[in-house]
Amino acid sequence: MPPPLNLGLYLVTDERLSRGRPTVEIVRAAIRGGVDAVQLRGKELSLREQVALGRELRAITREAGVLFIVNDRADLAVALDADGVHVGQDDLPADLARRVVGPDRLVGVSAATVEEARIARAMGADYIGVGAIYGTATKLDAGAAIGTAAIGMLKPLGLPIVGIGGIGAGNAAEVVVAGAAGVAVVSAIIAADDPEAAARALRQIIAAALRT
Repeated sequence: MPPPLNLGLYLVTDERLSRGRPTVEIVRAAIRGGVDAVQLRGKELSLREQVALGRELRAITREAGVLFIVNDRADLAVALDADGVHVGQDDLPADLARRVVGPDRLVGVSAATVEEARIARAMGADYIGVGAIYGTATKLDAGAAIGTAAIGMLKPLGLPIVGIGGIGAGNAAEVVVAGAAGVAVVSAIIAADDPEAAARALRQIIAAALRT
């Protein structure tokens, strides 16, 4: 069985936003601040660089009891003994990703429409990443902002939803109130002056919104 889904505060790495600081140290700080999941997304890195970074992230997330997800690469998720893989609409289809990672790892799928989410569910996805909720410059192929209404449209499908795209302390609550199980953030933590404090503030906002 896959590990328990705890997606409240979901951090996605991006070396381009780290302001010269080691990603590992930013992730350590974010974990101290309370992130629930960490996704390795390193499209600008070579495969060897992703492996090296992934090994370090796997070690610290395992120690902290935080989910570790690999973006795009199901084979890398298996090689790093990650908790799962997250694929987009142009990546390996969810059913084939599942065949690679097996039944004991999570498969997350990015979706922007009800039809994409239905297909993902039929292919065995464990959760849906929905976005871009707001405009974002961290993922150039994210498409136009779709707003929180999309979360409400996808919620009846029954899969946990993680909102992503332009989310920070100022709007995270409305994403959760709209029905998301959690929020995925990049620059709000990776580029923050104090990643630990940024994560802690977001965690408090999300927790409060989940209680409403």
